[in-house]
Amino acid sequence: MSSPSEVLKKQFGFDEFRFEQNKIIDTVMAGKDTFVLMPTGGGKSLCYQIPALLFEGLTVVISPLIALMKDQVDALRVNGIRAAYLNSTLSPNQQGQVMRLVRNKEIKLLYIAPERLFSRDSEFMELLKSSGISQIAIDEAHCISQWGHDFRPEYLKLGALKDEFPDTPVIALTATADKLTRKDILEKLNLKAPETFVSSFNRENIHYYIEPKKNSYARLLEFLEERKDESGIIYSLSRKSTEALAQRLEYDGFSAKPYNAGLEREIRAHHQELFIKDKVKIIVATIAFGMGIDKSNVRYVVHMNLPKNIESYYQETGRAGRDGLKSDALLFYSKGDLNMLRDFARVDDNAEQTDIMLEKLNKMADLCEAMTCRRKFIMNYFDEEHDGNCASCDICLSDFEEIDGTIIAQKALSAVARLNESYGMTHLIDFLKGSRSKKIPDWQKEIKTYGVGSEHTKEEWASFFNDLTMKGYLDQNGGTYPTLSLTEKSWNILKGKERLSFLRAVNRRQTGTDQSYERPLFDRLKAVRAQIAERENTAAFVIFSDATLVELATWLPQKIDELSYIKGFGETKVERYGHEFLGEVVDYCRENGLKSKFKQVRFKQKAKKSAGARSNTKLESLKLFKDGLSFTEIAEMRSLGVSTIETHLSWFVGEGELAVEDIVSPEKIPVIREAINEHGWAALRPLKDALGDDFSYGEIKAVVEEVKGNG
Repeated sequence: MSSPSEVLKKQFGFDEFRFEQNKIIDTVMAGKDTFVLMPTGGGKSLCYQIPALLFEGLTVVISPLIALMKDQVDALRVNGIRAAYLNSTLSPNQQGQVMRLVRNKEIKLLYIAPERLFSRDSEFMELLKSSGISQIAIDEAHCISQWGHDFRPEYLKLGALKDEFPDTPVIALTATADKLTRKDILEKLNLKAPETFVSSFNRENIHYYIEPKKNSYARLLEFLEERKDESGIIYSLSRKSTEALAQRLEYDGFSAKPYNAGLEREIRAHHQELFIKDKVKIIVATIAFGMGIDKSNVRYVVHMNLPKNIESYYQETGRAGRDGLKSDALLFYSKGDLNMLRDFARVDDNAEQTDIMLEKLNKMADLCEAMTCRRKFIMNYFDEEHDGNCASCDICLSDFEEIDGTIIAQKALSAVARLNESYGMTHLIDFLKGSRSKKIPDWQKEIKTYGVGSEHTKEEWASFFNDLTMKGYLDQNGGTYPTLSLTEKSWNILKGKERLSFLRAVNRRQTGTDQSYERPLFDRLKAVRAQIAERENTAAFVIFSDATLVELATWLPQKIDELSYIKGFGETKVERYGHEFLGEVVDYCRENGLKSKFKQVRFKQKAKKSAGARSNTKLESLKLFKDGLSFTEIAEMRSLGVSTIETHLSWFVGEGELAVEDIVSPEKIPVIREAINEHGWAALRPLKDALGDDFSYGEIKAVVEEVKGNG
């Protein structure tokens, strides 16, 4: 019997598990119920697909995403795996063929919608029971929770699964769920003593930018002009606005189509297929589009309006960069959107859920208004720590100047006081700017403070009010239309006993893109991929992700056996597509006088896995380290975390290419070795707990690699 690692390499072409995939797979293989929270693009599918290939029987995958089922099944078939889906898009004859495959035990994975599982036709349930089901996977598990962001009533029936299949392991998976939603998922699914795995929410390759919604279309055109050859999703709030924006973009020379629930089903499906197959670059959509879209080469996501909660924002931005390459998320924010969404947040006859929805919306607004690292805010929301210097969001990439804000604060706080602490920010800003709107009653226009803030824009005043709230000088009272009130701290400012400063952005630094690969070759490889996808009537990313093509254009393999070192080339894909891609690489190298970079690197032949684990991202870190750069400098240059760089370099300690003393202080090494002797090296967490804050995970990992290498 093959091991999970062997299946990972042979069938999927990957050399290393990510996050906690290996532990999750081991848990499922042991027959235990499992709950997995892993970020979008983190590889959740492999957590049940690999056990499906190792188990004897059938794995049933329950998903609400009819649009995604075909893509997932196509991707499995391309890798030589027997899979099928059963949903309403199939004709009765096609459905009958799938049922025969199940009955004859000719497939390993079956994708179905939850409605199918508990339909009135009990014959289907009986068929499953007689088919030897070895595993049940529930994708998008947050849909079962009424406190989640995408509740689906049909999911509530899934709690009965353990009654129908008491001895079959169930794995429930989601990308976004806060603590309340996680608890609700576990209770409603009736899982038996489930093992829970919560991976990091940090999507390091996604860069976050939030901007005021001012001249947003002109700014959008500027943003898109730099990305004309790349795929992207633009989210807009209403059906009408998606169609108008798509039409306007097409008029301005961009390849764009709308997608919303109001369009006829055939039109929606056609537009989605054009986008999936790279025949249209931009989809302008409502949130009806994209849940579970597995297109790996989406390079950007734009929100023209405020998402209703951080879960939705995280999930929607996570549709970019699923291949791990740098991608951008741009959001245009306005108070008008916030006020409109507050009206939409009401849940009829359910005050408790209304309050939860409003609280989630307000947190989303806080993310937009806070002058703190966007990544840190998102990760903290999901109960994960971050040091707050990501070097890949608009806050961390901006240079700020400090201005004396005492008088500004006095004007703002005085307005709150003189209007009897009864108004929200929008009204207060209009009051300070001397608006002639009829919403400002005549008695307020007689107040001395009226109009004293005309020298600042509305956006600047919004920033000042948000700062005052974040710093505790104002309280925001909840509800659909929250009002601002003074705090004890307010009076020190109003009485002149305390001074206050604000930060104002004066410059935004740009982040570079990786140009170390042969871009012309990358474009030629994309053309080869497109031809194959057209021939096989599937999406280009199903054949290979952009990340695979980047590795080909970086390492320039010249022999067929070198392809197995390229991420994404499993045995089946080497056999099916290897010669076409290799031929393009060889031709390009001959035309340009280039040689394979495999020959420039001393690959150790201890094992194929060891060689394959040498990714170009690790090699780039090694090169910079040998050039004399510190961990921090490498991390800043590459827009990665310091811990990631430490992990990269630790790997080379295990390979014998770096001495452990190169990256760990000599006095720390014996202390870490002693802890390893006591606790073992199977997991780093017990070692970290024993050693304390003076030792980083990277330092511990390096010594572990040294000990393993010597052992």
